[in-house]
Amino acid sequence: MRKIFQTTVSLPFFLTIFFLEIPSTKNIDTNQYRVPAGCETSKWDLPPDVKAENSSKLPTLVKRFAISCCQKDPSCLDERIFGGEGEEVADKQQLLKAIDESLKFLKTRRAAIAYQKHKNPGITRYRVYHSLKRFRELLLSTNSAQELHQAIAKEFIYYQSTGRDNQGTVLFTAYYEPLYVASRKPTPEFKYPVYRLPPDLASWSKPHPTRLELEGADGLQASQGKLKGLELFWLRDRFEPYIIQIQGSARLKLTDGTETSIGYAGNTAHNYKSLGRTLIEAGKLPEKGVTMPKIFEYFHKYPQDLDIYLPKNNSFVFFKETHGEPAYGYVGVPLTPERSIATDKSLMPPGALALIRAPFPFVENGKLENRIVSRFVLDQDTGGAIKGPGRVDYYLGTGDIAGSRAGVTVSDGQLFYPLLKSLPPVKP
Repeated sequence: MRKIFQTTVSLPFFLTIFFLEIPSTKNIDTNQYRVPAGCETSKWDLPPDVKAENSSKLPTLVKRFAISCCQKDPSCLDERIFGGEGEEVADKQQLLKAIDESLKFLKTRRAAIAYQKHKNPGITRYRVYHSLKRFRELLLSTNSAQELHQAIAKEFIYYQSTGRDNQGTVLFTAYYEPLYVASRKPTPEFKYPVYRLPPDLASWSKPHPTRLELEGADGLQASQGKLKGLELFWLRDRFEPYIIQIQGSARLKLTDGTETSIGYAGNTAHNYKSLGRTLIEAGKLPEKGVTMPKIFEYFHKYPQDLDIYLPKNNSFVFFKETHGEPAYGYVGVPLTPERSIATDKSLMPPGALALIRAPFPFVENGKLENRIVSRFVLDQDTGGAIKGPGRVDYYLGTGDIAGSRAGVTVSDGQLFYPLLKSLPPVKP
């Protein structure tokens, strides 16, 4: 789980855009993303009557009606559920699984406490729970994306995020679960550790030691300080433990032939600092157009700079072995690839059903190609760099393909929460 709070060297090519916190270009070439000519993407932004209001007084989420879909516009409907319009995978069962996990969470005391803190008018745990339950019923009773869309339009109203500009513009990035080779013992090849949670972390004086103070510039000095004896696994690349700390979990293929996994256990009390932003501020990369392949290219050319710029992120994350369990999100449930998102949980409803729309990269004919899609997802996670109403991180799964997609995901889109217009009466 990526909850970073309380997000010649052989570098991995598949890096996550989570290192980056810079906005993407808003203008979208609709033809490139297979949206038929004449289908306006602007209708997904906040309606003009909402935008005309005093923007400084807009709530985080504002009510609007469902979007009317253009004919033969596959980007408007969640075709992945049923496997239509070129979608190779029909993942209705995956979506049902994610829904069931959120329904379990919404019944817990933790959920009750979380919703007591929420200030969005009309968005209660009771409403979120019954909306999700009804959506599940509609999901089972409909046979196409169009049929589902029409059923939702009759019974639900949409709450749209005002975004980072009060126009509904939300910056989307993506994250994933890395898959690396690791060793339970240090060797000349496997020498870069990930660490257990210090048992005395609560008694550490604040401010906590920085990343540089904990592990040194080269990442090999921790045995001389507070982390001595807390090594959990060793990896062979300088970058790999850092990426795992950013993602919050990893799958590990061990040198003894077995496999396991590690998950988030805690972190130091320092704010996260993105690697992309650090390189921009240092004048090493331009302000615009920074992607993970470009960050990779820079460190491939200047590997010695890893020891300079990785320590600039003072935050440090600790792990526990999870023995093959899936990655877990902030609400304490397993994340579902393509169906879980991370948002700022101080603003957005935990565990709720959401609809996202944005350009995302897909593997087609051996290449990554972007297309605009709409997806029903569950809001089940958060992250250190996911702050404000204009940020969403999209979980893409485990391994290299997920990593390659996450590494180039940075685009503007919209975020909605469908909620029932009318609710069943509260039982006495």
